[in-house]
Amino acid sequence: MSIIRIASVLLVLALSTSALADWRADAEALKQQIINLKDAPGELTADERLQQAIDLSYEQNLITSPEFATFLGDPRYQDRWSDNSLAAEQQDEADTRIFLDVMRSIPRAELSAANRLNYDLIVARLEEQIDGFQFGDQYLAISQLSGPQQDIAQLLAISRPVKPADYENMIARLNGIPLLIDNNIERLQKGLEAGVTPPQVTLRDVPDQIRAQIVDDPAQSSLLQAFANIPESMPAEQREKLQQQAYATYNDKVKPAFTKLLNFFENDYLPNTRESIGMSALPDGRAWYAHRASTFTTTDMSPQQIHDIGLSEVKRIRGEMEKVIADSGFEGSFADFLEFLRTDPQFYHASADDLLMEYRDIAKRADAELVKVFGKLPRLPYGVVPVPEYAEKSQTTAYYQPGSLEAGRPGNFFANTYALETRPRWEMEALTLHEAVPGHHFQIALAQELDELPWFRRLGGYTAYIEGWGLYSESLGEEMGFYQDPYSKFGQLTYEMWRAIRLVVDTGMHYLGWSRQQAIDYFKENAGKQEHDIIVEVDRYIVWPGQALAYKIGELKIKQLRAYATEQLGEAFDLRDFHDHLLGAGALPLDVLEQRMHEWVAGQQSS
Repeated sequence: MSIIRIASVLLVLALSTSALADWRADAEALKQQIINLKDAPGELTADERLQQAIDLSYEQNLITSPEFATFLGDPRYQDRWSDNSLAAEQQDEADTRIFLDVMRSIPRAELSAANRLNYDLIVARLEEQIDGFQFGDQYLAISQLSGPQQDIAQLLAISRPVKPADYENMIARLNGIPLLIDNNIERLQKGLEAGVTPPQVTLRDVPDQIRAQIVDDPAQSSLLQAFANIPESMPAEQREKLQQQAYATYNDKVKPAFTKLLNFFENDYLPNTRESIGMSALPDGRAWYAHRASTFTTTDMSPQQIHDIGLSEVKRIRGEMEKVIADSGFEGSFADFLEFLRTDPQFYHASADDLLMEYRDIAKRADAELVKVFGKLPRLPYGVVPVPEYAEKSQTTAYYQPGSLEAGRPGNFFANTYALETRPRWEMEALTLHEAVPGHHFQIALAQELDELPWFRRLGGYTAYIEGWGLYSESLGEEMGFYQDPYSKFGQLTYEMWRAIRLVVDTGMHYLGWSRQQAIDYFKENAGKQEHDIIVEVDRYIVWPGQALAYKIGELKIKQLRAYATEQLGEAFDLRDFHDHLLGAGALPLDVLEQRMHEWVAGQQSS
């Protein structure tokens, strides 16, 4: 599976005035420049107005979302956090409506063809955001997958301090953590009052995640690792001064803030969270879930339609799995084979180092096979690293974190080394192809290099496209020389089955009234995953409704487009050209992607 770790701002083009007092004026000035575009139709062409709006929104995002700047490697604003207060949330909503009004004032018919697409994507995203404001997402500020107990450490981990000023900026950010946590607590408290919380059962590991950020020795804090590794090229006296400042800030501000969060979470929040698991149990929950399903899949399919597709795909993939079992020579039932895969020691590593070493070996072999199926390769390198200890127990099997050439930071495939008896070797090839190459790293790194595209298309995306590509990439293993034994092939089918199961259980729990146990049992009956992994997965679907629908829906569309191109072009079909064009415009909504690829096919036919 995968959870791509990208700051949420990358997926949002809305304005924000959530700046703190010392830079609010700059943010307001940029906002006013955007508003002024509405009144300048005689001075600028439609294309110029759109380009200025896009450029100004980029600068606005850097100021109001300094985490975005950190992700990009921009040296500005590294001493700050976004304003995560509820007041800022309300202002964001108002400013999103303002930006949409500005966009609608630009005459679409006067735009170039390329800018009409940019315009359509911006307007659709803003309308989608505004439609979502009616729901209570702002109250779901913590879960076993996210929240200050994880997000702060992840952001600090991707910072790359070099100069003394960089470390001073990190200390300033440490000083800002108490306000971040206070605002988080306010959101959680308001969520209790509104009856909008994550299900209690999914939050069982969160107290320990918070405790992991409360240590007696600041040098052991996951938040301060940069200060334990200050380059020796810096004078010793300066190194010691920076370390002492960071450690004092941790003891005086950071540790008390996390202690406050822990006390609130254990005593006030967790005991009062809901016992229900489905989004339909929340206020206006069925409409909320339908909105999320549409957003994540970029389709207008209903939850019931998605559920039915899942049932059909489970049946189809089950037939392919039965065939692999038969071809392997295994004697026994489907359930017997799953038990064999779950329990035989040959399928498990004895050490985390061995697990990581095999992942890295698979990745290296995949690198060499890319030229078989792609004409253009990305420049950015990637690594395979373990999931941090403070998150590993409740974290899923793996996830990808994008890198940045500008920041000098590689992309990273995070592999979970917790509970090695739940990490079978037969799943490793499919998982590596999904998370690294030709999956997430390959697609996202290529998109970052599309300099002709506006920033929000190079750096943002659509989950159905991104995760659909990741799942489709697993199937490319056949053409890249993987899945040579029946167990790895069964692993690839298990991962495809996993995504089909998601369609069934996600809609089942959030729309059709399934219980958590019903979802776990359905998963166990149809996939060879370990029970721990299944439970972690199901709990992920519970706290992230609708996201898991994107994988299979996106993959089915990409496979449909490949089949169409193959049929239409016959012997003239070139897989490398197909993939290069599919990836050549960044992540797109599925209907826009379909139009793009049909136009490509028509162009190939005419030439």
